[in-house]
Amino acid sequence: MRPKWVHLSRENNISAKAASVAPLIARAQQGEEEAFAELFETNKRRVYSLCLRMTGNTAEAEDLTQEVFLQLFRKISTFRGEAAFTTWLHRMAVNVVLMHLRKKGLQLVSLDETDDSEGAPVKRDYGDQDQRLVGSIDRMGLSRAIGKLPPGYRTVFLLHDVEGYEHNEIAEIMHCSVGNSKSQLHKARMKLRELVADSPASAPEPAEAKD
Repeated sequence: MRPKWVHLSRENNISAKAASVAPLIARAQQGEEEAFAELFETNKRRVYSLCLRMTGNTAEAEDLTQEVFLQLFRKISTFRGEAAFTTWLHRMAVNVVLMHLRKKGLQLVSLDETDDSEGAPVKRDYGDQDQRLVGSIDRMGLSRAIGKLPPGYRTVFLLHDVEGYEHNEIAEIMHCSVGNSKSQLHKARMKLRELVADSPASAPEPAEAKD
């Protein structure tokens, strides 16, 4: 369990960042182009990184990043500060990518999954990792392994294990049940372990020839 002061420190940092960016957001909401440009420069790398992880395609990630900020330009007046700006922008980016994937005809969640949301809850703290994967994934390369996952598995894994969303939030974003989210995450982790086991990096090195 984390000490109380850790949570207080994190909350204070979030509050401080929100306060510092508030004037910039207000200027952007009034149509000031320089303020919006600063928001773009500050956040574009994180948005692009998310788009790239979700699509695995640099060209698509670049196009989707542009689309996210076009939507931000259109919708920034609706931001009311009920959540942190970065969280609000992050959700917008996720939705833009998911819409793109659906238009491509990629099924993000299986309609046949059993809803096991009444089962044992998945216990985790923000940023927790699946310890069974950590060492192997580090050797193989997280991006490479995730890129080989089917779209549905990859999306849920990224949202939960990388971005820190809870299952109820993922269910809302992806329009699926909590049970589907849990099932997709479980299968994603299993698939990742298979990918690692089959990768050359996980194979034992050949013994050196003896003279």
